[in-house]
Amino acid sequence: MNDGRVKVPRRLTIFLTLFLPVVAALVAGLVRAWRSGGQADPWTWALPAALMVALMGQLLAKNLWRWLLWIAIGATGAALIFCTIAAARPPDLWAAVGLLIMTLLAGFGSRGLREGGTRLIAVGLLVLAGLLAWRGPSQPLTAVADRPVLAVITALPLFWAEGARADAPIITVLRTRFTVRPLDDPRALAGSGARALLLAQPRAMTAEELVAVDAWVRAGGTALVLADPLLRWPTTLPPGDRRRAPSVSLLPPLLAHWGVEPGVLDEAETRHFLDDGQLVTLSGTQAFTGRQPGCVPPRGAIMRCRIGQGRVVLVGDADLIDDRLWLADPAGPLDPRVWAADTPALVGQWLGVSIAQGRHWFREAGDVVTGLRWALIFGTGWAILGMVLFRRTEQRVEQ
Repeated sequence: MNDGRVKVPRRLTIFLTLFLPVVAALVAGLVRAWRSGGQADPWTWALPAALMVALMGQLLAKNLWRWLLWIAIGATGAALIFCTIAAARPPDLWAAVGLLIMTLLAGFGSRGLREGGTRLIAVGLLVLAGLLAWRGPSQPLTAVADRPVLAVITALPLFWAEGARADAPIITVLRTRFTVRPLDDPRALAGSGARALLLAQPRAMTAEELVAVDAWVRAGGTALVLADPLLRWPTTLPPGDRRRAPSVSLLPPLLAHWGVEPGVLDEAETRHFLDDGQLVTLSGTQAFTGRQPGCVPPRGAIMRCRIGQGRVVLVGDADLIDDRLWLADPAGPLDPRVWAADTPALVGQWLGVSIAQGRHWFREAGDVVTGLRWALIFGTGWAILGMVLFRRTEQRVEQ
């Protein structure tokens, strides 16, 4: 008797059951990655994939555990293909394995809740999945025990908000690796005990102060110099207010003494990838050329020089440490999962310490589109293959 309902072909039912959860997990992970700064991290897909497979564990019939395994592998494979192509390099092995394990634990844990005799084991699997989700991804930074002194000379509002004393997010990060000491007078460098110096868009310095900085570097200091020709740091202070940072760098006399000359000015905001894949966002940058033999040919706006016994990293931009250019969530500067660039890690590296290395980033928009296309192609092919295999198994059983 025909009750008016449309009968869906069995093959189509199998295909959609295997395909739709994979697509849903892929898209949900992509949205999470986009909102958290554009990191191509498999852990970003772990929660959507685990939840989707857990849901299917509740919906599928008891004898379809192989379908659940197939969906888990499909969701993992699609995410890894996307991350590899979007970031133009393979993801971290531990993150890839962790994604698969967490997805399987969630799926079979959810499945076990439906079985009367396996609920205790199922709860254990779900607890393990939760622990993996908690401890697997990059953890928030914590302060290390041995923190060398970092002197900071700047006119930027790194230690005060306009109207109140407060650390900028970049300083919050640096305090986990350094004992940070702001200096008003560069002549105090020699007695500060500092092993590193952040010289970021300072106010005009006297000849004696410039000599003090030069002498400290030549004696073996490590300096990161941010000299911005077009500062765009947000401020409500009116032009002429002495608390306002200079809109152009006032360090040319010091740089000229080091044999460094200004080059081409680029007013655009750009995502700049270093040779090792690290990302920094620059805005209104100045390139440099170096006459000294100790200066390495610059990479865009970044130049490294040996000055006496010390070393200097010179960057023609100070806006790069503005949290708007590297932090997706202003409330979480210590959480590398919400960084939108490797700026804190690079600043630490340039100053001689290690801070949360190893992130992979979406490259260009075309890479993201290509990665999504191939992930969907994989998901489709994987679902078709599963449809053929599982339907053939059903037909053998029916015979």
